[in-house]
Parts: sequence; structure tokens; C-alpha cells
Amino acid sequence: MAVLENLEPKRLFGFFEQLSAIPHGSRNTAAISDWLAEFGRARGLEVHQDSLGNVILIKEASAGYEAAEPVIFQGHMDMVCEKAPDCDKDMETEGLDLAVDGDTIYAKGTTLGGDDGVAVAMALAILDDPDIAHPRFEAVFTVDEEIGMLGAVDIDVSPLRGRRMMNLDSEDEGIFTVSCAGGNESCCKLPLTRAPFDGKAIALHIGGLQGGHSGVEINKGRANANILLGRVLYAVSRKTEMRLVSADGGLKSNAITPEADAVIAAADAQTVKDVCAEMLEAFRSEYRTADPDIVLTAEETTAGMMPMDSETTRKAVCMLSCLPNGIQEMSRDIEGLVQTSLNLGILVTEEKQLTAEYCVRSSIETQKAMLVDRLQCLMSCLGGSVEVSGDYPGWEYHKESPLRDLMAEVFTEQYGHAPKIEAIHAGVECGMFAGKLPGLDCVSFGPDLKEIHTFREHMLIPSVQRTWNLVIEILRRMK
Repeated sequence: MAVLENLEPKRLFGFFEQLSAIPHGSRNTAAISDWLAEFGRARGLEVHQDSLGNVILIKEASAGYEAAEPVIFQGHMDMVCEKAPDCDKDMETEGLDLAVDGDTIYAKGTTLGGDDGVAVAMALAILDDPDIAHPRFEAVFTVDEEIGMLGAVDIDVSPLRGRRMMNLDSEDEGIFTVSCAGGNESCCKLPLTRAPFDGKAIALHIGGLQGGHSGVEINKGRANANILLGRVLYAVSRKTEMRLVSADGGLKSNAITPEADAVIAAADAQTVKDVCAEMLEAFRSEYRTADPDIVLTAEETTAGMMPMDSETTRKAVCMLSCLPNGIQEMSRDIEGLVQTSLNLGILVTEEKQLTAEYCVRSSIETQKAMLVDRLQCLMSCLGGSVEVSGDYPGWEYHKESPLRDLMAEVFTEQYGHAPKIEAIHAGVECGMFAGKLPGLDCVSFGPDLKEIHTFREHMLIPSVQRTWNLVIEILRRMK
């Protein structure tokens, strides 16, 4: 017996259960892509499947809607695969073990994949039901959203006639997202020259920070350990002769770095320790609310490699203390929205190169370019360089949005209150499609999904049902 067979609407939950039986983690979407394409062919739909695995299924307008503007319905087919420590499931080859607990659906021991399996299931339920009224319905399923929106980057949108799009990839019911930041990875590289130096090797460690997502939590005033490390190194260099051996911190460019380490060779070890004690006191005062548990230690150690020479140390310390970080501009259109920021997420020291990797974000393309220019200006003066990769466009807020107005009208009627309209300082696929489809009118929304990307992920059944009713009525009014 199917686990979800008693849930309504039957088509939606039935398709969700079917896709849950197919492994579909990022970079493992070939099987689900083929399943979706076969679904379309079996129903006589227009099917487009590209070499990446992106799938577009198109159903022509129902009777009476032939003259209506087409609508795009979009979500991604890949999921984040995480599991509990005691779970032995092979998520590369095995499907999920779904379970229902009261009003929630979860997967035993693993992530559920409601992000974004609910969008796939809802689109299939609409495509499969001959009684749902709708204009030309263009369902777009992308691959590898969770690892950089790779499918959306290269998808061919030429089959799409629609210029209004409903994206079902938000996890909070009642919130309509209408703008997001664009971004890129900007990698600052400084060449290193090393030379012997007669000094004590000292290991510096900064930790105890909360860290967090550099888009969603950049406005919470949390400290970045890489930035604090630059301040410490500069303070030390002013009090005693020193050479930098290494500076390292962070694993992801889009995460606020919670820990960072450096090794220096210093003429006076005690002075280094005194400076660190002073800096720790300053940091605890500055971040007493956002990051009250900061630690900064200085301990004698053995250097693993030769120190940088005097001139390279000067350049490296200048780089680490002058590189920009954090919020650069707030939106003037949407109160409280971070418009432009950058996050120094990764520091890596190699024998001949110091690398600082940034996640740069802005909902305004010219300001995103401005931040790259600023990094390039500084690094050029220091004899270094900047490499930019993974650039994706922002999704700018539009004051006039007929789709948003219609969705808000239907939502208010069904829920008894207006939805919350907001923008986010993070990248979503809507930005990619807005860049490919000029004039795109787009809203991102969805049902309540809790603790996504963890093995505790669960989906609220009543919220899915309300979202389904919302979508069906919106489609009906698009005549």
C-alpha cells in the first residue's frame, strides 16, 4: 500500500510518492529526468529534454483559454541528500522511505526532498488532470539547483512563450518572493615570496562565532573570522616585527566564516599575546550581542613552511585588513532588504599563493560589477589578481506586476489576509529566468517546509493542500 494514497489531492501526493522512489540528489538526476520526459510523452505533451537533463513539458490551453497569455510553472528536480548518523541508506541508488506523522510527511532517516519535489508533483498533477482550467501551461523542471543553479544557467528557454512565471521553490506559506540578488564567485589571488626569518612561530586562532548564510543572515551583524583575522594581523604588525606564514579560514564562499587561523613568525612572542588579548576584548565589546562567544588565542608552535618575506607580508596583511566585507548598500525600494553585499568566505594559503574567495551579491547588476571592480583595484595595487566565475543575474523588483496582483488577490480571498511580499538577498532560479526572458513577471512561493536540507526535513500536509487550492484558482482566473 502506498504511504500517501489516502491524502488529497490524490494526484499531487501520488506523484510525490512516485518521484520519492527515484534517487534524485544533485548530479544524480538522469533517472528522474527520463521519468519526467516519459510522463510527458505518454500523455501527448510537448516534451523538451536537453543534454543536462532539464525537462520542459507543455500542455496547450484548455477550452476557453486559447487566447490567454501562457504561464510558466517552474521548480527543480534535484534534492539535497543528507541522512541521520545511524542511517545506512544509499541515497545514490535507493529511494526514500516516506512516512506520515499527523499532519506532516517526512522521510525516515533522510532529507525528504520536498525542496523541490512538491513543485514537480504539483506540476505533474496539473498536467495529468483534464478537468483543471488553465492557459497554455509550460512546466519547467531544472537540474542541479542545489549546487549552483547549474540547470537554469544553461537551459534553452526558446520553447517558452510565457512571460509570467510561478516558481514553487519557497518554503514559507503566505510569503511571496518578488526579487532576489544576483551574484558571482570572486577569487582574489596574491603571489607569495618566502624567505627565512629569525622569530618565534605563533599560531593564532579565532573561533566561537555563529557564522551563517551570507545571503539570509548577512544583516544580523555577525562577525566574519577572516575579517577579524586581518585586523589582528595588522595590529600585531604595528607592535612587533613579524612575518606571515599562513592564513586560512572557511569552507564555503557563501557562508559567514566562523573560524580562522594564522601562523606568524614574530620577533617578540609576548607582544603578540598582549595584542591578541587587547583585540579579544575589543571584539567581545563590538560583537557582544551578535557573537558573544568569540575566542582568540595565540600559542607558540612550529611553522610548517618558511615565512613570507617582508614585502609579501606587508602586502598580505594589507590585503587581509583592507578587503571589503559585509553589507555595502540597502534597498531604497524595499525596507530592510540588503541590496548589495560581499562575503569573504574562504582563505587558503599555499606555498606560492594566498587566495581569498568571495561570494558577491546584489540585486542591481551595476553594483555587483562595482564590487568586482573594487576588488580588482585593490589586488592590482598589491600585485595580485581577481578571477570571477559562476556569475548569475539578479532579479530586480518590479513595482508593476499583474501576476503578483492576481496571486495576492486570490490569496487574500482564500486565507482572509494579504500575503507578505518580500525580496531576498540570495540567489534563486527566478533570477536566471528573468535574465533569459526579458519582461518576465514572476513570483516565488510555496507551502511550509521545515528544516530543509537536514534529515529532520518535513512537509506540512494542510499547507500543501492550501497551496494547491491557491494555484488552481489562480490558473482559473488567468483566462
